[in-house]
Amino acid sequence: MREAKKLLQDTVPAAWIDYNGHMNDAEYSRAFSQGVDAFMTLIGLTEDFRDQEQYTVYTLEAHICYLDEMKQDEPFDVRLQILDYDAKRAHVFFELFGDNDKRAATGEQMLMGMDQTTGRPAPFPETVFTKLEELAEEHTPAEKPQEAGRVIGIRHKK
Repeated sequence: MREAKKLLQDTVPAAWIDYNGHMNDAEYSRAFSQGVDAFMTLIGLTEDFRDQEQYTVYTLEAHICYLDEMKQDEPFDVRLQILDYDAKRAHVFFELFGDNDKRAATGEQMLMGMDQTTGRPAPFPETVFTKLEELAEEHTPAEKPQEAGRVIGIRHKK
């Protein structure tokens, strides 16, 4: 199995802790959003590139699975796998790991390339698409993670 790409490392700040004494659910989303920013930089969508080319990425859909609690000052890292991509979209899968390689959450997202001058979807610029292809070649899992593609619903016993 191909390894996930480690995108960022940090520690859980006090401001992210809720009344239950662990990381607030919204902060998992923040960590994955920071992962998107790191992914964008990795494929060449830097601030300068976005400004010059008027091109960026929007999140179309996101799904988080909360697997374990994160505590204040706990170190964490966010890792990335590319599940699929095409000329305009990237289907990405993030994992948030805490102390002792504890798998604390997953975040699945569909990202869309956007032309900021028109506000419409647009193909990735060639240099960006090439870097996305290279990243996918190294970091696409052999099997889809169990949390990917899940549907929310109540399972009723019959």
